[in-house]
Amino acid sequence: MAGLRLGPLLRYADGSCATVWVETSGPCTAEVRCADGSRGTARTFRIAGHHYALVPVGGLTPGTATEYEVFLDGASVWPPADSRFPPSVIATPTDDDGMRVAFGSCRWAAPPAGGKDSVGPDALDTLSARVAADPERARPDVLLLLGDQVYADEVSDATRHWLAGRRDLDRPPGDQIADYEEYTRLYYESWLDPEVRWLLSTVPSCMIFDDHDVIDDWNTSAAWLADMRATDWWQERLLSGLMSYWVYQQLGNLSPDELTADPLYAAVRETPDGTDALRAFAARADSDPASVRWSYRRDFGRTRLLMVDSRAARVLDEDRRTMLDPGEAAWLREQILEGRGDSDSDSDSNSNSAYDHLLIGTSLPWLLPHLVHDVEAWNAAMCGGERGERWARRGEWIRRGADLEHWAAFPSSFDALGDLIAEAGTGPGAPATVSVLSGDVHHAYVAEPSWAGRAPDARVAQLTCSPVHNSVPLSIRLGFRFGWSAPARALGRRIARHGRCAPPSVSWRRTGGPWFGNQIMTLTLRGRSARLRLEQARANRDGTNALRTITDRELA
Repeated sequence: MAGLRLGPLLRYADGSCATVWVETSGPCTAEVRCADGSRGTARTFRIAGHHYALVPVGGLTPGTATEYEVFLDGASVWPPADSRFPPSVIATPTDDDGMRVAFGSCRWAAPPAGGKDSVGPDALDTLSARVAADPERARPDVLLLLGDQVYADEVSDATRHWLAGRRDLDRPPGDQIADYEEYTRLYYESWLDPEVRWLLSTVPSCMIFDDHDVIDDWNTSAAWLADMRATDWWQERLLSGLMSYWVYQQLGNLSPDELTADPLYAAVRETPDGTDALRAFAARADSDPASVRWSYRRDFGRTRLLMVDSRAARVLDEDRRTMLDPGEAAWLREQILEGRGDSDSDSDSNSNSAYDHLLIGTSLPWLLPHLVHDVEAWNAAMCGGERGERWARRGEWIRRGADLEHWAAFPSSFDALGDLIAEAGTGPGAPATVSVLSGDVHHAYVAEPSWAGRAPDARVAQLTCSPVHNSVPLSIRLGFRFGWSAPARALGRRIARHGRCAPPSVSWRRTGGPWFGNQIMTLTLRGRSARLRLEQARANRDGTNALRTITDRELA
């Protein structure tokens, strides 16, 4: 009889339907039964010896929260009989309820209960404990995980010991992840954490990868990629990373209608073993990144979320380097402007609005501390040959060593995103807010842009929150504090002049932070109002952990 290995994860949820993801120990029929009578079933599919199902649940009632159970071949497997958590629920908020969007990135798996946590309390664990202690209290309506859900290149001691039991760690890639089976170990370690497992079973989630989901500096440059492809281990690592991402993260990002129309999803379900079909898809994504789209859109009532792939969709050739390939950039523009109405209309500014709030999720921040931005723009110019071949070689070495590959390192893409945001936030149909949600940089801050000669009608903000659970070295704290200072800004301008860098099309100022610690941000969106709260996980004297509010402010 099949058992439940991982999950359930409540992934997609709207006013009438949801999807629930599970991994099982063998082939079976997975079923979700809700207390209100709604239900769904799905037969498992097989990838590399593992069995999965994504169960669509229909017939839900808007504005309700219904408890659910999971059955495998008719046997109850969730909730566990000895569960200390409240029942998992599927909630279907209405537009009138507003939205609570929690987000963050960069989570090392927390140590097992009783183990020493060298980086402090896990913000997701702490959020889960708070929600479980008071299920009737306002909880997130959706959780956005903005990259580095697993660390393929920085494994725990327990995983390192497990790896040593299956292969020689003196051979590349050493104590990093090598194949699909090892990726499954990372997800077990992270998502079997009892608090996180329960939280993901009862709060819908949207996810996108960042570099550590594959490897640090993933797709930093064409030269970096050529060096990686010259190794004898990179191809298996990359394909396994993309395959596991599709199974564990990407599938749940899609709506039931999108899943029905997905030829890959149909292929892996229609064959006894979908491994070859998925591997061929991952190989195509590697050889022709423009042929695959990892970005996606979700509409939550009057809130539109666009989760943007800022890793695999890059164009790396130095003479045409961009964060998004042309097709991806066109898709982003189309999704942002769809439904905006006639921009030349003289009607009321809200009457043509397709949404009240636009959320752009990108793992890498768009707006950085000014010194960091200028250094990345300078480095891009050096690598592009602005100061000759010698500086180009130096620039590549610096780029890899200092991780200079955010939006600022792709100047044309930085400006294009700024222009698109300004267009989206201006004129009839403009939303109340445009928020760029990011992580990656192991601290949190708020920055607000401005454009010369025009002022968008929407309130625009870069909201950065990281890490959920990771280390924050002193060098990062000092560097980012200094990076926002006036002396740093003057230094950055000098560096940019050396690179003959054109001024960015947008200016910005920090309006909050930097804040350091394991933390999570929440946007509460109601009508055309928006409120931001940042909370950090702190240890209490009695040994428990709690989320403490660091800032709570109106955005609109």
